[in-house]
Amino acid sequence: MKKNKTKKKKSLFLRLVSVFIQIILILLLAGVVLALALFLYYTHDFPRPDKFVRTTAAQPTRIYDRDGEILLYNVFGEENRLVVPLEEISEYAQQAVIALEDARFYEHRGVDARGIMRAVLTDLKLRRPAEGASTISQQLIRSHFLTTEKTTERKIREVLLTLELERQYSKDEILEWYLNQVPFGSNFYGIESASQGFFNKPAAQLTLGESATLAALIQAPSALSPYSGNLEKLVARQQHALNRMELLGFITQEELGQAREEEINFNEIIHSLKAPHFTLQVLQQLEEMYGRSRLERDGLKVYTTLNWDLQQKAEEIIKKKVNDYEVFRIYNGSLVAIDPQSGAVLALVGSKDYFAPSYPEDCTQNCLFQPHFNVAVSGERHPGSALKPFIYAMAFQKGATPDDIVVDELTNFGRWGGSNYIPRNYDGLFRGEVTLRSALAQSLNIPSVKVFLEKAGIEDSLKLLEEAGIKSDLPAVPSLVLGGGGVKLFELVASYGIFATEGLKVQPFLIDRIEDSRGQIIYENNNLVSQRILNRQVAQEINDILSDEDARAPMFGYNSNLFLPQYPEVSVKTGTNQDYKDFWAIGYNQSLVAGVWLGNNNQQSMVQRPSVSTAGAIWNEFMTYALNSINQP
Repeated sequence: MKKNKTKKKKSLFLRLVSVFIQIILILLLAGVVLALALFLYYTHDFPRPDKFVRTTAAQPTRIYDRDGEILLYNVFGEENRLVVPLEEISEYAQQAVIALEDARFYEHRGVDARGIMRAVLTDLKLRRPAEGASTISQQLIRSHFLTTEKTTERKIREVLLTLELERQYSKDEILEWYLNQVPFGSNFYGIESASQGFFNKPAAQLTLGESATLAALIQAPSALSPYSGNLEKLVARQQHALNRMELLGFITQEELGQAREEEINFNEIIHSLKAPHFTLQVLQQLEEMYGRSRLERDGLKVYTTLNWDLQQKAEEIIKKKVNDYEVFRIYNGSLVAIDPQSGAVLALVGSKDYFAPSYPEDCTQNCLFQPHFNVAVSGERHPGSALKPFIYAMAFQKGATPDDIVVDELTNFGRWGGSNYIPRNYDGLFRGEVTLRSALAQSLNIPSVKVFLEKAGIEDSLKLLEEAGIKSDLPAVPSLVLGGGGVKLFELVASYGIFATEGLKVQPFLIDRIEDSRGQIIYENNNLVSQRILNRQVAQEINDILSDEDARAPMFGYNSNLFLPQYPEVSVKTGTNQDYKDFWAIGYNQSLVAGVWLGNNNQQSMVQRPSVSTAGAIWNEFMTYALNSINQP
């Protein structure tokens, strides 16, 4: 009986094993069938890597003014590409690109599993997407055959095509193709074209420092461009490339040290580029939206908000006036004009002249004038009294009125930052009791600090400034109301729009719509949402004060640059930095808000003059022209 039981148990066990094996085989077969089905699904319409060199002609993306009549920029125009074999490309350049873009290029088979894991772990550690894992082969496939849309299907197709590419071609062939097609900015495609354009030499002669510089540009050709004015970012990326090359054993410590000290000299390049600072901002936004490769090939048509007539006039006035003001040690200027009702940016001048040489001549750092740096968008400067309207608006919001009295007298506001804060008025005089209307209209400093601390409040004022559009990190100190923190002209002009709209905040924008090569709209700005920031009556009170010719006359006189005879309703405020490093004028009505900044790139002090006679003069001339143009029947 025991033997029979044992036999039955063994038989049952064998049957179970047999069933289990059958299930496993069925699952494996099902998995193979599923995998084959997925493979066929994703590859049924695949382009063939063996036809890689047969490219279709790329269509350039064109950026236009708001009417579509003026071509501001052709993203790559006629493709500036010089194809060379790998042996005619500096080994340093090859190594620098590999070090930054794909350190294990010669080890993996097209998809780097180790790199993917490292990127995932880095993203998890930082809790945000911070590191990519695409290999050079994947980048080549993506830019040549696919789009940058972030879908699972596109990623699977990319991986399969990459594996096929690596199966058919050698690593050197793939690297050669990549180096000959990758964009480096400034309409240079391929490393030979970039080397000739940036350094006036063939790619075979690139030095270690130059090679690392070109490799650095691949990540963000526009944002890192040596002609963008933000050379520090490019240098930082180049130094990272050199460090990676040393870490990977491509160069020695001695070569690393020499390359760090190498002086990189770029050729001067004049682009076929209109409204340069405005257009480059648009280009940067487009790259963030679509990626550079799509812009280079898909033939998009981008219609911006730019009013070409106003842009030309703004550039003309800024250039002429700043040149005239050099006697006052003023070497640069910027202007921004926005439609406050829609948020459309109508004109943007980031420097006196984008195409002019720096000053002093051949200056690369600490210059009085740097043409490519966009002061309007990127420069944080002290606004002087230009923030006062927001402080008074907060005071009015809390119940103060323009007729309230404040005493203008010598006042010690206590210790701030280690010393007593005892501000002075611009003219050094004290007026005794004055109304808040007079204090703001005449831009009196001592009463304004009192209003800031006693009626508006520091925290609430900072909150209002942020809600209005000032994103700079402003200090919570009494001197803020007199310009004790840095702001950007673009943000300040946009923020003044809340007064022009009687309390509503509208987001500024530069792109109106985008069409594909077939004329279909693929993006349209629906910037119709507004947010109430101020009570309507408060905004009206500020507008009334800033347009009150009688109230400001005791300080500025009658018929100054703050008064537009044809448009007496226009409100305006100036600002002067305490050390005369920045002059401002911002003014508006319901149709237009425009602001002007004057100063020097290195923030060297100018001759002691009131902003009304310098920035105010530019603002007056532009505002008069613009309003006449806008109001034409």
